Amino acid sequence: MCYKASISRHKMQSTGSLSQASLKERITAFGNQRWERLTDPQKAYAKKAWGILTFKWRWQIAMNIPYLAIFILDRTIPAVHKFNMDLLSSLMAKLPIPEFLSSMIAAG
Repeated sequence: MCYKASISRHKMQSTGSLSQASLKERITAFGNQRWERLTDPQKAYAKKAWGILTFKWRWQIAMNIPYLAIFILDRTIPAVHKFNMDLLSSLMAKLPIPEFLSSMIAAG
């Protein structure tokens, strides 16, 4: 029983130098060191810039969620895929798209 316990314990521990935990710890330590070197005005500017970036990322993700849902539904439900293809073909019949463009988007 002791042998099995030691085997399972060793399986849980990673012996590699690039294990996920140590990599995360090294990245966190590097970031903390860089952050501590900044002056207070630089920290304030960095916080504002990070706030703007993360707001824009959140907005971009929110705007793309409907397209992600359509993509997932199109891949998983055949009726949705058929509807999408019928819609595209009806649009292609009504819009004067040059042949080389329709061949590039694989709609023709």
